[in-house]
Amino acid sequence: MLTPEQAFLQVVESGSFKKAAVHLNVEASSLSRKVAALEARLQVKLLQRSTTRSLPTDLGKEYYKGLRKLISEQSALEEEITGGSSSVRGKLRVSATVDFGERFLVPAIQHIQTQAPDLSIELLLGSDVENLLEKNLDVAFRFGPLADSSLYARHVGDIPRVLVASPDYLSRFGKPDKIEDLSSHQFVLYSLSQARVDIAFDDGSVFSHQGIHSNVAANSLRAIRPLVIGGAGVHWGPRWLYQDDLMSGSVVELLPDDPVKGFSIFAVYTARDYLPQKTRLFIDCVIEQLSDLKS
Repeated sequence: MLTPEQAFLQVVESGSFKKAAVHLNVEASSLSRKVAALEARLQVKLLQRSTTRSLPTDLGKEYYKGLRKLISEQSALEEEITGGSSSVRGKLRVSATVDFGERFLVPAIQHIQTQAPDLSIELLLGSDVENLLEKNLDVAFRFGPLADSSLYARHVGDIPRVLVASPDYLSRFGKPDKIEDLSSHQFVLYSLSQARVDIAFDDGSVFSHQGIHSNVAANSLRAIRPLVIGGAGVHWGPRWLYQDDLMSGSVVELLPDDPVKGFSIFAVYTARDYLPQKTRLFIDCVIEQLSDLKS
């Protein structure tokens, strides 16, 4: 039987009584009565109701966070006791950038489906989601840990980077012989924010972001790659993206004797005593995908 607490959680996560009722295959009026009974017992208003949406009040948000944490930890504890990937079921919500998700998380999903066929996975690709608990995310993959102390960040791997440009671009602007020569080149940037980041090298050297010049940027590696191959400029990006192009000669590695430093990938999830087995299993699959990368 559906408890008032479960009804409240589903309404918050669905955004309305109507959507929650469809998801649970019950009457919306039944959910409304259960939530009303919960509010009466607690003597607080948990939801702001409207004809289209039902949003938690400030107290409702706090209650939701605490209740969701308790239920998640109970589920994780039970999974730990029963053990085995065959017992993994339910739904896993994962967040990542588009490029990382397509390259590494999709293969991880395909692999985990063979191990845990009863697990349902929703992959959300796009911009960073800061509040994992509010968005009901089980795990997010980020380039570096978040500062939020309520989150755990587990290092899952490193992605080698490379400086590349096309032969056409180099024939027009010359090939840099030393790090300082980069100041005379045009860059194709992964978003304008990359223009505010120094280029770090494995030996500890740094090329200041103040020397980076660019007249084109994109927040998609798939959009950047043809620009670089077409001669738009130098790019500082993941080696896996250009591995085939380096072999075919479509792009050339710059400053190979001064390799650029790679970046670390972290799995970020809400702090809890028991990490759900479904989350742990998926993170392990991603670690396996990243372990095949070579510098």
